Amino acid sequence: MKTVSIKELFAADKTAEKISVQGWVKTRRDLKTQSFAELNDGSTRKNLQIVIDNTREEFKSVLPEIINGASVLVEGDLVLSPAQGQKYELLAGKIILYGPCPQETYPIQKKKTSDEFLRTVAHLRPRTNKYASMLRIRSELSFAVHKYFRDNGFFYVHTPIITSSDCEGAGQMFNVSSFDLSKRENLPLNEKGVTDFSKELFGRRTFLTVSGQMEGESLALALGKIYTFGPTFRAENSNTYRHAAEFWMIEPEMAFYDVFDDMDLAEDFVKNITKHILENCAEDVDLFAKFLDKTLPETLKNVTENVYERLAYTDAVKILEKENDKFELKVSWGTDLSSEHERFLTEKYFKKPVIMYNKPKNVAAFYMKLNDDEKTVRGMDLLVPRIGELIGGAERENRLDVLERKMKDFKMDAVGYWWYMDLRRFGSVPHAGFGLGFERMMMLVTGISNIRDVTAYPRVPGCAEF
Repeated sequence: MKTVSIKELFAADKTAEKISVQGWVKTRRDLKTQSFAELNDGSTRKNLQIVIDNTREEFKSVLPEIINGASVLVEGDLVLSPAQGQKYELLAGKIILYGPCPQETYPIQKKKTSDEFLRTVAHLRPRTNKYASMLRIRSELSFAVHKYFRDNGFFYVHTPIITSSDCEGAGQMFNVSSFDLSKRENLPLNEKGVTDFSKELFGRRTFLTVSGQMEGESLALALGKIYTFGPTFRAENSNTYRHAAEFWMIEPEMAFYDVFDDMDLAEDFVKNITKHILENCAEDVDLFAKFLDKTLPETLKNVTENVYERLAYTDAVKILEKENDKFELKVSWGTDLSSEHERFLTEKYFKKPVIMYNKPKNVAAFYMKLNDDEKTVRGMDLLVPRIGELIGGAERENRLDVLERKMKDFKMDAVGYWWYMDLRRFGSVPHAGFGLGFERMMMLVTGISNIRDVTAYPRVPGCAEF
């Protein structure tokens, strides 16, 4: 007997004999001679109604176990349903109970449960409608990312997770060590009495990557257009709704691109993958629009249909200075704009996404190309309603002498970046790239407001139990 998914059954849109489905029971209600169970297998948001003849002797022993959370296999015939609310239902001919689900200890109940509680049972929360929809969208969004870049001539590359360089120059990195840190007395020391990292497995101090950008640059300067899509790590003790210690980043790097090409690509990319979700995850997006954020359809229409505003940082500051009484952090030229400023520009002033460029060099990373005014760099940020910064990118500094000077200004040890400098010594070209935090993109397309709820197992301060 053929086992099919519930999604396949509804997509076929026809009756069928002698089929089997497997999944988890959502609810069961009993009438005098019939019982009705709602079954979901995760393939779709929709449940399949199972009709059980509760007078049949072979069902009497199993029926009490057909309750919320129990896993079952059901064989039978798919028929048109006479009741309203569903087109088809499955007449059960055979039921096999895979796993019972004791209600007195099962934490996922039919009543509404808070996100805070569900984070404490992250291993079970995918069984709720909200988190199942989130994970299906996350899967489809990942596919959309790969499809976009493949369709546009990019190569997918894998950059190291373990690195010895700090791309952001911020120093907020997780150490990776082969030493037994539980036995401090056994740590090797050098002549100065400090840990001798030359005895490490890699012969030097290493960290979890904060970005694959620099390695990506080296690959773009051979292949033309590349992208990375993988986990990144920041050892920041930050408890905001937008930050996590582990998250996924999408980082394209393109040879022969300037900052304006970079902005064009970023806008097209965001529009494309958002449209893909609207076209391929309509029923899951609808769940969030109905029960979480009624403005979600309007927000996503705004993102996909508008031409994004291009705005120089200096002009953004002029706009924001006039509204300083509304902000917790006052704005002046040289301020690193915060989420409240970004959201004001996108939600109140322009009422659409904004790409801000030519930011001050004092709030920019060392690798961003210096403008001729020596005050600003060719960086850009793509800002969207509800989220603020979605993408950060820049034309990369391709002039060796300028890069060396900037690294000196940042008090960086250029010795460890010799290979990065080599990219400017040998056949350097103008090039650009950007980074998009995948979880923030998930927040945009679902309307979920906390980064902890757009990934299966969030990694934030104090949270690594699962």
